[in-house]
Amino acid sequence: MSIKVHWFLPTAGDSRDVVATGPDAHRRPPSLEHLALVARAAEHMGFDAVLTPTGTWCEDAWITCAALSQQTTRLRFLVAFRPGSISPTLAAQQAATFQRMSGGRLLLNIVTGGDPTEMKRFGDFADHDQRYQRTADFISILHGAWSGTPYDHDGSLLKVEGATVQLPPDPRPEIYFGGASPAAESVAARHADVYLAWGEPLEMVAERVDRVRKLAADEGRTPRFGIRLHVITRDTADAAWAEADRVLAGMDPAAIAAAQANFEKTQSVGQQRMASLHGGDPARLVVAPNLWAGIGLVRGGAGTALVGSHVEVADRIAEYHELGFDEFILSGHPHLEECLTVGEGLLGELRSRDLVADAPRSPWTDEHGRPANLTASAAR
Repeated sequence: MSIKVHWFLPTAGDSRDVVATGPDAHRRPPSLEHLALVARAAEHMGFDAVLTPTGTWCEDAWITCAALSQQTTRLRFLVAFRPGSISPTLAAQQAATFQRMSGGRLLLNIVTGGDPTEMKRFGDFADHDQRYQRTADFISILHGAWSGTPYDHDGSLLKVEGATVQLPPDPRPEIYFGGASPAAESVAARHADVYLAWGEPLEMVAERVDRVRKLAADEGRTPRFGIRLHVITRDTADAAWAEADRVLAGMDPAAIAAAQANFEKTQSVGQQRMASLHGGDPARLVVAPNLWAGIGLVRGGAGTALVGSHVEVADRIAEYHELGFDEFILSGHPHLEECLTVGEGLLGELRSRDLVADAPRSPWTDEHGRPANLTASAAR
């Protein structure tokens, strides 16, 4: 099976640093114009979809992706949202509308949540396991509302009567879902189309793949597996590691300390696993061949990057694929230039190995699927 490779939309703003500080912070605001450049670049380079994050410091994912769907022709949109902040029937309606307005290009990333401060900001005071039970109820209602028959659900945390939409979405948006706790894995086994993990070392993430696969088999299901990684990939390994050194040098020690203190309070098992890779120590960042945990010194969520030559990074992706991962959500700073660099170098290498199928052509690609009028050199 060929793999799908996705990119990331920087809806909190973008820069050449992981967390931009000082007077030049977020030198590229998340304007519609800039995000459209990133989305078009991803489409030009042959990425399948773009992930749009959720949270206080991001532009709203639904609205942003709806706007960008009108400025692209093929690219799909993986919209992240929290089930504690929206009615499941309303989410079903929004998804159905999005599918019709975009030509069927919506995917859903359901984010149960983990940072207590962030959750309370949105009025969500449920505890960890309650949130996952609510997520299970939420997905059941989504599917019920899309079924074409009014759906009743009397769950422990969510209850609806007659949930439905005007017209079911076609195709039904696939559910992407992650989480490393037992509660999360149980929900994934029963409901996820794609179970997502963050970029842990192979031996560390293998146990999760095996566990979720067995849980899903008990439910008569076979979900796919996806992984979220940053990438720093160049023509040579030396150039890639030099860029990683530059990124690390730009991290304010105070920002590192603040982020690590925040991670210590998190209820997210996945975040705890990310933080355990380096323990906040800049000397412990290479945690596996070509896997660098420097991003996680200052950034929550996915905190590792594959660093190396295009060939080396392709080798590592092939290893994750052999383990069971068929979808890769990648990103790099800044997201426009790195989209082009990764698309030309890494995707080209993966295509040469027949690991990535050619994406449907956009109007701006030539007969070989390469950008006809947008190159990495032109964007620098």
